[in-house]
Amino acid sequence: MAKKKNIEEPAAPQRGGLFSYAPAPESPAAAGDIATSYGHFIGGEFVDSSGNEALKTVNPATEQVLAEFAQGTEEDVDRAVAAARKAFTDWSALPGSERAKYLFRIARIIQERSRELAVLESIDNGKPIRETRDVDLPLVAAHFFYYAGWADKLDFAGYGPNPRPLGVAGQVIPWNFPLLMLAWKIAPALATGNTVVLKPAETTPLTALRFAEICRQAGLPKGVVNIVTGDGRTGAALTAHPDVNKVAFTGSTPVGRAIAKQIAGTRKKLSLELGGKAANIVFDDAPIDQAVEGIVNGIFFNQGHVCCAGSRLLVQESIHDELLDALKRRMGTLRVGDPLDKNTDIGAINSAAQLARITALTDAGEAEGAERWSPACELPGTGFWFRPTVFTGVSQAHRIAQEEIFGPVLSVLTFRTPAEAVEKANNTPFGLSAGIWTEKGSRILWTANRLKAGVVWANTFNKFDPTSPFGGYKESGYGREGGRHGLEPYLNVEARDV
Repeated sequence: MAKKKNIEEPAAPQRGGLFSYAPAPESPAAAGDIATSYGHFIGGEFVDSSGNEALKTVNPATEQVLAEFAQGTEEDVDRAVAAARKAFTDWSALPGSERAKYLFRIARIIQERSRELAVLESIDNGKPIRETRDVDLPLVAAHFFYYAGWADKLDFAGYGPNPRPLGVAGQVIPWNFPLLMLAWKIAPALATGNTVVLKPAETTPLTALRFAEICRQAGLPKGVVNIVTGDGRTGAALTAHPDVNKVAFTGSTPVGRAIAKQIAGTRKKLSLELGGKAANIVFDDAPIDQAVEGIVNGIFFNQGHVCCAGSRLLVQESIHDELLDALKRRMGTLRVGDPLDKNTDIGAINSAAQLARITALTDAGEAEGAERWSPACELPGTGFWFRPTVFTGVSQAHRIAQEEIFGPVLSVLTFRTPAEAVEKANNTPFGLSAGIWTEKGSRILWTANRLKAGVVWANTFNKFDPTSPFGGYKESGYGREGGRHGLEPYLNVEARDV
């Protein structure tokens, strides 16, 4: 297991700029009752697994076991898909306005229970309560509201008159945004008349299981949403199931590649949202303080556990020193610690395995000659933690410039001309996102048109909205989630009922 304190540097008390911050803890009791063990949610009921294997989910900040949950078997997946198939007939026949009522009801319940869900997410995932409370949960509700509005307007979505649903959607989501990724997947699937079998990540199953309770509270017909827990074996059984019509996966590129091979030659529709190695480009006319805030948000938000994180900073040579000085000052004010403290900026790494990967890649960065810097801060004695880290002197060939670290680690490269910036930004197998910082609108448009990225932010970073499509190119996957474009992966546009 990787060491918890992973940078050899004398620890110092964490400071909060000019002012110190008294602890402002959120009560873990707000998460509600967490059962000691969970089964699957199939056909509107919580049921036992057909197997005897159980997994455990732990609090990354304390390493305490939160609950046990079932390791889904092929038989469990069969039952869930059968329940979804049975429910599909009536659900798809409902008028869109009636489906919308359920989605609106789910959205309102999520809003009403947002404090509970935010605390549960922070406990199970490790991310700061400020993020789950102010970012994740509002976006979760917004996605259900947004797609509820589309449910009775599918004729006007641009996919022909009366586009038809596909059938049963098998959905596999990651651990970095457990409830938000659930919303990205389930909301458009239900709005378009499909039914769902969803597998949450094995390190963060709790909010998905709590969402199952919300489905019952909303009166959603049995079998429309089914949740089967487990590790990659369960996910593989779901994506390979012959009665699944649509597969949606968010996660690592290697797993996405394996899924694409697995279902090749079948009639299943597939969308993949995979890894990234985004370039955050800062030109010499950019407002430094604003750019620094965008850089910090781009890489240290959610401990860097973000597929579209701005993990490569490309800064114009003439402002390199000034920008790095400002960035290091800002990093020195970041507060690392208890995810349930409302003052915390950077919480716990999600798992020991992820911490080990981050540690291995940062060690490789040093071994290859890059210069590593982290602000002094005291890390808790238990849990999985990593200081915010910046590497300078990075070349295009360094592993930390090419591989997705998925942690709070920033690699800094320089450029002299806009053409060089674009060339370096595109020198990656990924193509998910990018950022541009400049005061010139013409430079923004020139650069954005040349970047091979699915999402390009200008003078901001990591801004999401349910009305905007999100997705990538190359090894970052294909298909779009969000916006009108997010409906198409769940519609059979080749077999319209005209």
